[in-house]
Amino acid sequence: MSLPSLRLKANADRRLRNGHLWVYSNEIDVAATPLHGFQAGDQAILEAAGGKTLGIVAMSPNNLICARLLSRDIKLPLDKSLLVHRLNVALSLRDRLFDKPFYRLVYGDSDLLPGLVVDRFGDILVVQIASATMEAHKEDVIAALTQVLKPSGILFKNDSAARDAEGLNRYVETVFGLVPEWVALEENGVKFEAPVIQGQKTGWFYDHRMNRARLAPYAKGKRVLDLYSYIGGWGVQAAAFGASEVFCVDASAFALDGVERNAALNGVTEKMTCIEGDVFEALKELKASEERFDVIVADPPAFIKRKKDMKNGEGAYRRLNEQAMRLLSKDGILVSASCSMHLPEDDLQNILLTSARHLDRNIQMLERGGQGPDHPVHPAIVETRYIKSITCRLLPNS
Repeated sequence: MSLPSLRLKANADRRLRNGHLWVYSNEIDVAATPLHGFQAGDQAILEAAGGKTLGIVAMSPNNLICARLLSRDIKLPLDKSLLVHRLNVALSLRDRLFDKPFYRLVYGDSDLLPGLVVDRFGDILVVQIASATMEAHKEDVIAALTQVLKPSGILFKNDSAARDAEGLNRYVETVFGLVPEWVALEENGVKFEAPVIQGQKTGWFYDHRMNRARLAPYAKGKRVLDLYSYIGGWGVQAAAFGASEVFCVDASAFALDGVERNAALNGVTEKMTCIEGDVFEALKELKASEERFDVIVADPPAFIKRKKDMKNGEGAYRRLNEQAMRLLSKDGILVSASCSMHLPEDDLQNILLTSARHLDRNIQMLERGGQGPDHPVHPAIVETRYIKSITCRLLPNS
């Protein structure tokens, strides 16, 4: 395969030599290699200003991040062979970590497959493609997945907004075998079914697996409130861990049907109460009803999707956590989570401290958690670390 060259400006190769994988449009020597000469989805040989080759990149010429490194070996372009190799490397890690096949198999840049996410539900694979280059090789993706994992079904869940920036259409399609509406999984010894076709993202959020496991000692025998419950990842596990009662709040009736479905799978239906509606309104109503909870989990969607959302997003996190704290019992536990990449963990901790002091309560930080090891962090790309979870204890101000 003969690939065109993409030339960097002087010294623009330093970040890549230090381990980064992204190339920004303002780093390109556009006089030597104009970006308008490339199409989204092309592959190119990346060169330093002096002409030394740095590897093969996937092109997104119309974006700020105009190229992503696929391989540092110019003899290894993206094709089925490279995909099979990278999938086997990713699988070897997950095989070491988990005794059952329920996990994120591929996590984009961190697994050296930019623009590709694969979640595994036993013999069902749910795939998200977010780059034009990976989309151009989707048949290779299917072939590599079937060779390495021999699944019974592969679903392309390509309906995310990330595709818009690449000029890609959104679609959901079963591309191999059969994929049921709901697929089985197990997490921390608790059984679930996830709606992979109609649900959020891939249907399930494996990233909080280890944080949910840590809920067990806090939930046993306690009254638990799960905010933004989706299909019960936190709430049903709390009930299975021995909670006496669990309230799940979500705006989606479909999601709460999933809570009931998963509660029944684990024989904890009688412990569950589902509340459909806006979480902030539900918190006000619970406060007005003088409800109190021993443990509250606040795991909202990203309130800060872009840096320009910081001020409003931080305000939303503060309101959410403060309202949750108002419902905690005298010696209550709050698990506060954020999937906002732009919110540093220390800022979330400061929000919790500020909220507690506003209520004249003392606060103890008990545990900090992040995403599980099936979402490995690339040390040069801070954006690959996005999950924060802080478990804290609220005490009277005395």
